[in-house]
Amino acid sequence: MWWRSPSFILDRQQQQNDSVAQNPESVFLSSPPPSMADSLQNPKPNMSAYYQTRAAHHAVVTSDWLAQAQAAVDRHPDDDGSSGSEGRAAPRSGGGGEKAFSVIDEFNSWRKQPDLAEAVAAIFALAAVIRSSQATTMMELEIELKKASDSLKSWDTTSISLTAGCDLFMRYVTRTSALEYEDFYSAKSRLIERAEKFGEISRKARRIIAMLSQDFIFDGCTILVHGFSRVVLEVLKTAAQNKKLFRVFCTEGRPDRTGLRLSNELAKLDVPVKLLIDSAVAYTMDEVDMVFVGADAVVESGGIINMMGTYQIALVAHSMNKPVYVAAESYKFARLYPLDQKDMAPALRPIDFGVPIPSKVEVETSARDYTPPQYLTLLFTDLGVLTPSVVSDELIQLYL
Repeated sequence: MWWRSPSFILDRQQQQNDSVAQNPESVFLSSPPPSMADSLQNPKPNMSAYYQTRAAHHAVVTSDWLAQAQAAVDRHPDDDGSSGSEGRAAPRSGGGGEKAFSVIDEFNSWRKQPDLAEAVAAIFALAAVIRSSQATTMMELEIELKKASDSLKSWDTTSISLTAGCDLFMRYVTRTSALEYEDFYSAKSRLIERAEKFGEISRKARRIIAMLSQDFIFDGCTILVHGFSRVVLEVLKTAAQNKKLFRVFCTEGRPDRTGLRLSNELAKLDVPVKLLIDSAVAYTMDEVDMVFVGADAVVESGGIINMMGTYQIALVAHSMNKPVYVAAESYKFARLYPLDQKDMAPALRPIDFGVPIPSKVEVETSARDYTPPQYLTLLFTDLGVLTPSVVSDELIQLYL
């Protein structure tokens, strides 16, 4: 699961290096940390060989993809330091200690951070539940945590990533039988440690995805994007920082003007950008080299649920042999298997057409659609670069 992820492996290597730095005498008493080649050639008993040899297994990433992920993390050392400290001291929305703890208030407090995803805010809020719990047994703590998770999921029943993030958090934090052999306070400390680690991994996901995707963006290319995805913005921002020369086509559609928002952000980075209506996708597709989209959720089939219009863009791109890349954090992997567009919970958004609509006219207000896996080329995740057919295997590993 998460302990197999590149972030966790890199954090463990960093901890080993820190311990050596704090105890210089131990350099002569212990062997040096294994190299990247050693970690790939010599599987460890507590780490699946499948994950250590992912590059050879999928043949889509180079063998140094973990090193690339490390470079992505090291690119912003100040950010990592702040995220770790902030992850351990969650902001409280209340005033003094007299106010009873509320997981929804904690969640809303984290949501005030503009760059923090809803699912990650929920993860930090659940971590705060463990820290503030007055339970005296593991059973009481698990029941309290389950109630808090259900409260967060009911806060927005249409948010698939929020539900998936809460489910993965519960599975990750409580998945070991070792807790049965410890006293309660030691077990609770372990739960808090795992919760904070889970939050840090989730927070670093975008940066890792941005680095892993750089080999696929080349000078002179034209990228079509749809909707406002913070992870796609991070991918393009990293490419611009790497001095790559490219231009971006942003589709603008209803109801929330996401294309306009993304084009404004790209303009601030001095990236050449063109804004076009989403009905002009086929008209401009012959100028496009690749399509980059985010995802509200990645489902078991390897398809994605995303902003309305993603499906038709993927259809046009597929018919014209253009690759469609998806950038999505692994906490968006959901145990869903939609069979068609109507086989998922509706997410409705009001649409303002700017003119009065007759009462007898029905307006389609669905805000997202489902794109089947056969129209997607690759998925860039913090677990690596995956083909759609591998997603079901990853879901099994995540929820084991």
